[in-house]
Amino acid sequence: MSTRIKEARLKANMSQEELAKKSGITRQTISALENGTHRNVMTKTLIAIANALGVSLDTIFFEVDDQ
Repeated sequence: MSTRIKEARLKANMSQEELAKKSGITRQTISALENGTHRNVMTKTLIAIANALGVSLDTIFFEVDDQ
């Protein structure tokens, strides 16, 4: 799964640890999502991360076609 979590996290000036605490998701899971090594992700995990970053799901989890 390709995500833009890292970009959104850095834009929010947040560390992985801070995002983990704010979202209730482990730092290891956040790291794996940022690195593309975590493949089976529950919807509630995606929502928790997006909410903690203050962005919509499509901002960090879906490819945007710039055409």
